[in-house]
Amino acid sequence: MIDITSIDTPGLGDRSYLITDGQSAVVVDPQRDIDRYLALAQEKNVQIEAICETHMHNDYVSGGLPLSRVTGAALYVNEADPIAFEANKITEGDEIKVGSLTIKVIATPGHTFNHLAYAVVDNGETKAVFTGGSLLYGSTGRTDLISQETANPLAHHQYHSAHKLAELGEAVEIYPTHGFGSFCSATQTTGDASTIANEKKTNPVFLLDEDKFVSETLANLVPYPRYYAHMGYFNLNGGLPADLSAPKEVDSQELANRLKGGEWVVDVRSRVAYAKGHLAGSVGIEMGSLFVNYFGWTIPWGSRITLVGDNPEQILDAHREIVRIGLDTDAQFHGNFSEVGEISSYDVVDFEGLAKALEEGKDLAILDVRQKNEWESSHIEGSINIPIQDVQQRINEIPDKPIWVHCAGGFRASVAASFLDRKKLPVVAIDDSFDNASKTSLKLVS
Repeated sequence: MIDITSIDTPGLGDRSYLITDGQSAVVVDPQRDIDRYLALAQEKNVQIEAICETHMHNDYVSGGLPLSRVTGAALYVNEADPIAFEANKITEGDEIKVGSLTIKVIATPGHTFNHLAYAVVDNGETKAVFTGGSLLYGSTGRTDLISQETANPLAHHQYHSAHKLAELGEAVEIYPTHGFGSFCSATQTTGDASTIANEKKTNPVFLLDEDKFVSETLANLVPYPRYYAHMGYFNLNGGLPADLSAPKEVDSQELANRLKGGEWVVDVRSRVAYAKGHLAGSVGIEMGSLFVNYFGWTIPWGSRITLVGDNPEQILDAHREIVRIGLDTDAQFHGNFSEVGEISSYDVVDFEGLAKALEEGKDLAILDVRQKNEWESSHIEGSINIPIQDVQQRINEIPDKPIWVHCAGGFRASVAASFLDRKKLPVVAIDDSFDNASKTSLKLVS
């Protein structure tokens, strides 16, 4: 009997999987914090004997090589990937035997040129297929991560790969790696489980002809985090073992020196707590489901990082998140802020508060930090659109007046507000759902 357990990483919108026959196990697409897989295998009393990579990931550092070295499990990657480490090279049509499990290798280019899927066969019948960034729930993997020039041909490949997987049989369950909030999906995914039959009824890749699928896929792509540019190097070189121990604690004087030196001090407390009072010169990125993508998108790569939080546990959770994308924090602080230096704060309001301020004639600038496609769909008349990832680079475009910043729900606005506050600009954060803007006197246009 085949048992499949997903290991979720909500912050990145990804899932890894542990497949077992009750004694032997296979892990598909592990992430860098491999203790999760070791703990699950121990809990199930199984031995990890194989690790399968669907592709060289763009959104996280793989834990395949470190997990292989710890467990002795065989690591499988596409023979066409130019890796700098030892692994078992596989290609279309190969079979991997693990205990009573038979895993068939299927070439599914699209998300990348060398993408693979893995079909699990039990008693001659295909039961499940692990689709990585190929066929997702209600969508497919985006095709522009390698380059804009190859996005079109890869979209055509993606179409054919999905139809190839459909030939496995309608009852086959699909298990994608991406698509649960990941920027690796071409469009928003739906659901937490699916079969080939269900996808054939609902997924655009099966409902559109090839040319229409390609054109719609390319037209709907949105920007993706800048840190993706660094993941290829890590993964082709095998990743690095993760140090998940607590970052060293620094005292108030050391933290003050870091702030004075312009280093990145990132406060991971709630955005409301940050706004009420924080260290001047720090930035606030609230720990939660959106944390790691926007951390990697907005904090300059290679920076020396100090994490600030309410307690060591909160900081340790944040550290684990950024380790997954190849970052390691240097230190932590969770003491008395007043002992460190200047305390800064700013107001937090809702859209009704913004409407009232405009009715009172206050001279202010409205900064919308949503993505361009969101802004074009509907925005507040007179607002300025600078997507969250570009705020630091385009700060000179913002008028010299109090800046009221908003997004779709409050998180991105809070991050942008903290960057503006770091530059000592007057800012008000709007912590509200954009849906509520239409319930006020604010005029929305598109």
